[in-house]
Amino acid sequence: MPALSHLYAPLPGFEPTRAQWPVWANSTPLPVQFTPMPKRAAVKLWHRARDFDRSTHTPGNHGGAVGHSAMLVLHSLIFDFMNFKTGRLDPSYAAIARKSGVCERAVASAIQRLRGLGILAWIRRCNEGWRDGRYVREQQTNAYAVLPTGWKGYTPPPEASAPMAGTWGEPPRMPSVLEAAAIERRAGGTMRDVIRVLDCGPAKGIEAALARLGLAMMGGKTQG
Repeated sequence: MPALSHLYAPLPGFEPTRAQWPVWANSTPLPVQFTPMPKRAAVKLWHRARDFDRSTHTPGNHGGAVGHSAMLVLHSLIFDFMNFKTGRLDPSYAAIARKSGVCERAVASAIQRLRGLGILAWIRRCNEGWRDGRYVREQQTNAYAVLPTGWKGYTPPPEASAPMAGTWGEPPRMPSVLEAAAIERRAGGTMRDVIRVLDCGPAKGIEAALARLGLAMMGGKTQG
């Protein structure tokens, strides 16, 4: 140990070995339990984040409360890395940077911003064990979770409730996936955004076929 190294300094040829602790504070070696998130719920969160950013935009600024880089990182976390079936979400900064098109420093800042807004949470992880006769801990990628509620500074628009039984009227019909894709395009969304919406449809439906056609027209690229 560093504090006791002076006791061994007089011994000729003695080189004290020190435990390796290259990990962030509060990193846990315990398994992390991810929470599954259906794709539709994840898509809804993305649209909510975009509404949050747009509704807080002020003239002369680039983006709103979330910010351009944080929106890119959030989009990458949800659509490039999240396992909708298991909820697993643990990419490295380098992987996020490659997918979102920003540098790793911007990724770190964006993740901090998302956490500050209550949109994202994470757990630091590490591995521990014995190697060459000494105890070693090694940093692993963070485990992330996109939070559905509690966003600071954002009030979601009220949702119309269903009428009571026996009263006139019916709940408003939600647009189909095809209608939602058309709305997305009219709102200025890119081809990639439209394809993301179409992917929410049945795997063997016309929506999926249109998504494949869109990708083919873009030469197999995922950017609009």
